[in-house]
Amino acid sequence: MTRAQELAASINWDDLIQAARDMTLRSYVPYSKYPVGAAAITTDGRLVRGCNVENAGYGVTLCAECGLISELVASGGGRLQAFVCVNGEGDVIMPCGRCRQLLWEHGGADLVLSTVSGYKTMSEVLPDAFGPSDLTDYEESRKA
Repeated sequence: MTRAQELAASINWDDLIQAARDMTLRSYVPYSKYPVGAAAITTDGRLVRGCNVENAGYGVTLCAECGLISELVASGGGRLQAFVCVNGEGDVIMPCGRCRQLLWEHGGADLVLSTVSGYKTMSEVLPDAFGPSDLTDYEESRKA
């Protein structure tokens, strides 16, 4: 059993996927018509969710993962433990590159994602990720 499978075993993925599916109904997608919902469980057991919110200036569109991270921070912060995002059909989809970075920042290497190819940790989804420790390691090396 992989590390991701071990971590995933304690999560009620059906409920988490349903929470993400419910969020697709709240998406604002007048341009792409492609709703996305996201849901995650924090390490302290809270459910956080998000939906995509488009804008006529596509570059400032908010992904569902952005909304989820905003809810995480606004509800007291913490770390993500399990994550999933789905499209309007309810199919599990992969987060985009920008959102993978957000998930790394707020969940780290051991965050488990339900992906199109099974459960994976963030370290599998985003190997050799750049994160907060890179900044502190650099700062510390400059002091030496």
